[in-house]
Amino acid sequence: MPLNPAGGSRFQKIVWDILLEIPRGKLSTYGKIAGKAAERLEAERMSAQAVGQAVGNNPISIIIPCRKVVGYGGNLTGYGGGSA
Repeated sequence: MPLNPAGGSRFQKIVWDILLEIPRGKLSTYGKIAGKAAERLEAERMSAQAVGQAVGNNPISIIIPCRKVVGYGGNLTGYGGGSA
Protein backbone atom coordinates (compact mmCIF):
# COMPACT_ATOMS: atom_id res chain seq x y z
CA MET A 1 0.00 0.00 0.00
CA PRO A 2 1.64 3.27 -1.09
CA LEU A 3 2.06 5.95 1.54
CA ASN A 4 1.15 9.54 0.78
CA PRO A 5 1.74 11.71 3.85
CA ALA A 6 -0.22 14.95 3.92
CA GLY A 7 1.72 18.06 3.07
CA GLY A 8 5.32 18.16 2.00
CA SER A 9 6.94 19.56 -1.10
CA ARG A 10 7.72 17.47 -4.16
CA PHE A 11 11.33 17.21 -2.96
CA GLN A 12 10.29 16.09 0.53
CA LYS A 13 8.00 13.41 -0.91
CA ILE A 14 10.82 12.14 -3.11
CA VAL A 15 13.11 11.90 -0.07
CA TRP A 16 10.41 10.12 1.95
CA ASP A 17 9.92 7.64 -0.92
CA ILE A 18 13.65 6.97 -0.97
CA LEU A 19 13.58 6.35 2.79
CA LEU A 20 10.96 3.66 2.21
CA GLU A 21 13.28 1.96 -0.28
CA ILE A 22 16.05 1.40 2.27
CA PRO A 23 16.01 -2.37 2.88
CA ARG A 24 15.22 -3.73 6.33
CA GLY A 25 18.38 -3.86 8.44
CA LYS A 26 20.34 -1.54 6.12
CA LEU A 27 21.48 2.07 6.43
CA SER A 28 21.97 4.88 3.96
CA THR A 29 23.60 8.30 4.17
CA TYR A 30 22.17 11.75 3.58
CA GLY A 31 24.62 12.08 0.68
CA LYS A 32 23.46 8.89 -1.04
CA ILE A 33 19.85 9.93 -0.66
CA ALA A 34 20.73 13.37 -2.05
CA GLY A 35 22.21 11.69 -5.13
CA LYS A 36 19.08 9.61 -5.69
CA ALA A 37 16.83 12.64 -5.17
CA ALA A 38 18.89 14.66 -7.68
CA GLU A 39 18.45 11.89 -10.26
CA ARG A 40 14.68 11.84 -9.76
CA LEU A 41 14.49 15.61 -10.00
CA GLU A 42 16.83 15.61 -13.02
CA ALA A 43 19.13 17.96 -11.15
CA GLU A 44 22.91 18.00 -11.32
CA ARG A 45 23.17 17.48 -7.56
CA MET A 46 21.31 17.94 -4.31
CA SER A 47 22.46 19.01 -0.88
CA ALA A 48 22.75 16.44 1.89
CA GLN A 49 21.61 19.23 4.24
CA ALA A 50 18.41 19.64 2.20
CA VAL A 51 17.83 15.91 2.57
CA GLY A 52 18.33 16.28 6.33
CA GLN A 53 15.66 18.99 6.38
CA ALA A 54 13.25 16.75 4.44
CA VAL A 55 13.96 13.82 6.75
CA GLY A 56 13.35 16.07 9.75
CA ASN A 57 10.00 17.17 8.32
CA ASN A 58 8.78 13.61 7.85
CA PRO A 59 5.32 13.66 9.50
CA ILE A 60 5.16 9.89 10.05
CA SER A 61 8.69 8.92 11.07
CA ILE A 62 7.40 5.88 12.93
CA ILE A 63 6.40 4.48 9.51
CA ILE A 64 8.89 6.17 7.16
CA PRO A 65 12.17 5.09 8.80
CA CYS A 66 14.36 8.15 9.25
CA ARG A 67 16.48 6.25 11.80
CA LYS A 68 18.04 4.33 8.90
CA VAL A 69 19.88 7.45 7.71
CA VAL A 70 23.31 8.32 9.03
CA GLY A 71 25.92 10.94 8.32
CA TYR A 72 28.93 10.33 6.09
CA GLY A 73 30.95 8.91 8.97
CA GLY A 74 28.15 6.62 10.14
CA ASN A 75 26.99 8.87 12.99
CA LEU A 76 23.41 9.84 13.84
CA THR A 77 24.09 13.35 12.57
CA GLY A 78 21.28 15.74 13.39
CA TYR A 79 18.90 13.00 14.50
CA GLY A 80 16.35 14.54 16.85
CA GLY A 81 14.41 11.44 17.86
CA GLY A 82 16.85 10.22 20.50
CA SER A 83 18.77 6.97 20.53
CA ALA A 84 17.58 3.54 21.52
